[in-house]
Amino acid sequence: MSALVLDAGALVAVDRGDRAMIARLRAAQRHGMDLRTNAMVVAQVWRDSHGRQAHLAQLLRAVDIRAVSPQDGRHAGALLGRTGTSDPIDATVVLLASPGDRIISSDPTDLTKLASTAGNRPVIVPR
Repeated sequence: MSALVLDAGALVAVDRGDRAMIARLRAAQRHGMDLRTNAMVVAQVWRDSHGRQAHLAQLLRAVDIRAVSPQDGRHAGALLGRTGTSDPIDATVVLLASPGDRIISSDPTDLTKLASTAGNRPVIVPR
């Protein structure tokens, strides 16, 4: 089964009530795609300890949120070194993907470069 991997841009869109993004994610789920991200992406967008990020909180209940291990950190750092890019969270997002998965990104240029170098062949979908 393929997955839709979410970067911070997708989560921010949902947090802001972007109906198009919410519909896109619901359609992906209806078509059997898993939603996936990692804890550091959540950290990029989560700012509320008082329940005001209701759209985002609801989405996150349906997302497979993975931890970032020390080994993941080393792989991400090596990937950044090979690509000359600088965002470690983008690198961890790319490393979450398997061949055929799709990554929704607000930064398709860097993610395309990272994915090409990583060799895991996800499809980068601009947000």
